[in-house]
Amino acid sequence: MSSADPRLIIICGLPGVGKTTHARLLEARLRAIRLCPDEWMNALSINLYDERKRGEIEAMQWRFARKLLGLGLTVILEWGTWARSERDQLRLQAHDLGAAVELHYLFAPMDVLLRRIQHRGRENPPILRDALEHWSEIFQVPSPEEMALFDRSLALDTSSSTSKSSHPNAEEK
Repeated sequence: MSSADPRLIIICGLPGVGKTTHARLLEARLRAIRLCPDEWMNALSINLYDERKRGEIEAMQWRFARKLLGLGLTVILEWGTWARSERDQLRLQAHDLGAAVELHYLFAPMDVLLRRIQHRGRENPPILRDALEHWSEIFQVPSPEEMALFDRSLALDTSSSTSKSSHPNAEEK
């Protein structure tokens, strides 16, 4: 990929699904810039559950991402992007900048998500099954029609996920 080919990769999925692992693999493979609000919040000692601060950081990251796309770079947004409206907005704005846009939707069963979250022990307070089940109910899974609006993935195969259509689907290791 040349530096004249801007590309936005949106990583979509619930906590514990493997977004960070997948995004890091893509970051290395594609020589991309990866933006993750959780990492910025941790670095600034901000509570991961502070939705106002998360929104501010994501807005800052999106401003930065648009500049990077304008330079012809590949940017990975590791935000979760639970709502279709959020994914649509990112896709349309990136297309307006002339960037290709990929959506990588990752999925894992509830028991796998919970086990991974408990194993990493990053959240305080910890994420409990009830919260994860609630989030899975409000999470808007991308439909085949929505997936068709995105560009084909440059990196279909990664060692931690398998491909469903042209988009990865996290599997249990």
